[in-house]
Amino acid sequence: KNKVFIPKYAIFDIKIEPLLDLDHIKRIAKQVGFDLCGVARPHRFDDDKEFLRGWIDEGCASSLAYLSRNIEKRSDVTLLVEGAKSVIVCGVAYKNEISEGYSQDHRTKVASYACTTDYHTTIKAMLGDMFNHLKANYPTLKGRAFTDSAPVAEKSLAVRAGLGWIGRNSLVVNPRYGSMFHLGELVISDKVDSYDEPLVGVGCGSCRRCVDACPNGAIRDDRSIDTRLCISCRTIEREGCDTPIELDGWIYGCDACQSVCPFNCHASEHSNSAFDPLFDPTKLDARAWLQMTEEEFQSLAGTTTMPRAGLARIKA
Repeated sequence: KNKVFIPKYAIFDIKIEPLLDLDHIKRIAKQVGFDLCGVARPHRFDDDKEFLRGWIDEGCASSLAYLSRNIEKRSDVTLLVEGAKSVIVCGVAYKNEISEGYSQDHRTKVASYACTTDYHTTIKAMLGDMFNHLKANYPTLKGRAFTDSAPVAEKSLAVRAGLGWIGRNSLVVNPRYGSMFHLGELVISDKVDSYDEPLVGVGCGSCRRCVDACPNGAIRDDRSIDTRLCISCRTIEREGCDTPIELDGWIYGCDACQSVCPFNCHASEHSNSAFDPLFDPTKLDARAWLQMTEEEFQSLAGTTTMPRAGLARIKA
């Protein structure tokens, strides 16, 4: 009585969404030079959104005014990339000899990552190569690449993709590579046949070496940074902050909270030659920096992130 009649030769227009192979994604990531790769579903980080607003209201953002913009997008990547179905999160290690730390009397210290080619440029190119490889196998694939250049909750996404956990110093820590690795993301239009899960059973435990190593106590108990007290923020960001702080000899960036981390101490140095240091800051004293011309600076560090601050700021 209630049976539905279906013609014998009825044709149904059923759209089958392609599923990307997780193992294939990870092979491509390794092929283009990444050390870490995980895939997560797009996630709305409501807790992150409220935490960020509170952190900004407390004044902890100081000169990082851009963090107050696009908070909704930062907490939900689907607002940034319409139709996003998956987020591929990649990491590449940059640890080098300089990462081990400086002698106590060296007063012109440069963060180890800043001695290499600008990671924004390098990682964007790696993500582009990766996307092209994937698109060759999945021609309808669409996506966008990001690396510290848009309102993306990349650390939270990295945790969901199984790359590590948020350490006390607010950075993502991986059991093998520590925290000395850069992140990059491919937000794509297709689903993946399986997704990674957050790491369990590892973490910082009771270790507080990074907290104790910060010269100005910038690391807060909630695993965030008060940028008013952060040497890295003070020496890099163009807009200054009125709070006087001790720079402890750093002229660009700071590795103080990372050099003492047990996971970083045990990590191997980088294997991707794109992150080889371009110069050795241990060979440059205050006199060398003060006498340096703009042309010499560009020749030495023009392709690093250091021009963001500029030679005049470094000399100041």
